[in-house]
Amino acid sequence: MLASLLVLADGITIKIGNSVWAFDLNLVLYLLIAALVGLIAEYIVGWRLPLGIIGAVIAALVGIWLMTQVVVITGVGDVDLFGVPLFRALIGAMVLVALWHLITYGLFRRHYRSYRTV
Repeated sequence: MLASLLVLADGITIKIGNSVWAFDLNLVLYLLIAALVGLIAEYIVGWRLPLGIIGAVIAALVGIWLMTQVVVITGVGDVDLFGVPLFRALIGAMVLVALWHLITYGLFRRHYRSYRTV
């Protein structure tokens, strides 16, 4: 275990022109927490998003952004795990899953004609 920690790099840095992109352990942890929050939000709402785990991660990332940058709730204690406020992220992801459910529910319901025989 210790040997694998010493062999692994701190992260990956990609430089394209003047832009520098760095992918490190913080990003991986952020995405794992987003996946967990997204799956919990899907379970609570009871509706699955398209693309499976990727859809759950996208909903959680947008929910985190929505509840921390757009709609800021103050005065509520929140558990902060690796820089992610868990309760606000869960609320944001649940809102997005519920909105997706409201928008697409009519598309997936089957409409049957009812015939009466007299």
